[in-house]
Amino acid sequence: MGWKGTIRSVGAAVRAAERDAKRRQKELDRQYKQYEKMQELEQAKYEVEVYENHIDVIQSMHKECSKPVDWNTIAESKQPLKPENKKENEKKAQLEADRYKPGLVDRLFWRVEKKRACFAENVLRAVEADNSEFRENIACWEEKVEYWKKSVDIANALLEGTGKAKIEAVEYIQPFSEISNLGSRLSIAVNEDNNLEVTIHVHSADIVPSEMKSLLKNGKLSVKKMPKGKFNEIYQDYVCSCTLRIANEIFSVIPDKVVAVTAVDELLNSKTGHLEESPILSAVISCSTLESLNLETIDPSDSMSNFIHNMSFKKTKGFEAVPRVNIEVLERV
Repeated sequence: MGWKGTIRSVGAAVRAAERDAKRRQKELDRQYKQYEKMQELEQAKYEVEVYENHIDVIQSMHKECSKPVDWNTIAESKQPLKPENKKENEKKAQLEADRYKPGLVDRLFWRVEKKRACFAENVLRAVEADNSEFRENIACWEEKVEYWKKSVDIANALLEGTGKAKIEAVEYIQPFSEISNLGSRLSIAVNEDNNLEVTIHVHSADIVPSEMKSLLKNGKLSVKKMPKGKFNEIYQDYVCSCTLRIANEIFSVIPDKVVAVTAVDELLNSKTGHLEESPILSAVISCSTLESLNLETIDPSDSMSNFIHNMSFKKTKGFEAVPRVNIEVLERV
């Protein structure tokens, strides 16, 4: 083959290589676009799952509750045993020292005294280790004793039925500390009849999302403004679910038969044109009635009909201000 043929062959090979490279580039570009698309679809799916989970959580607050506190067992409990310094490290180190029998090599190279001194040093270190561990155990024991004394004092006062002890017990156990979706703040008081009244401050705008998220047929994310009626229904379920949850948590801590729970939110006062905090649901929750309900299957809003309560709600308008439940009602429950 002459030089021209060689050049043509080389040129053809180069052009073929370029075509292959371009085809590969197009394939890679297609794969990259598919990769980006998969990322977008996965992200869309994730956002919808997060949205749906949040809606499910705020409508099912009542389905979980802390384990009941057995105040009788606490009242009868004994003080934690004071730890002893068993000197385990010292015993082990001393045993090793006592077992040492100088061998021929140690005696030959004058290492007996050195090894005995080493064993003695190990014993001193072991004694310090035992003392340090004992001090830590004592400090831990003292904390447990303080906790035990406080628990027993609360248990005895609570079993006597004092109102102050009820509030102290709730504050001590803190059954609402880990419920992040349970309103913005919560306050507890005791009325003249020694019954607990709980007020929860809820904020619809902070709890119920203003937008709905769903997946289109092509898997992409769809975000739409949530209809007012749906927003109100979700919020009503949330408020009623929280009311049940609060009552259940109270009953898990306090051996009472009833508790009054009032949910408060900011509503527009048409007379002043300002937002004002007003009760939107106030209910007297009976422990026996609450225990009779299947909390896994009830509709939290519908369940309010089982209790004495004040609630004015319309799907199109939402909540309206209502009076708190009459404290005297508690005596008739």
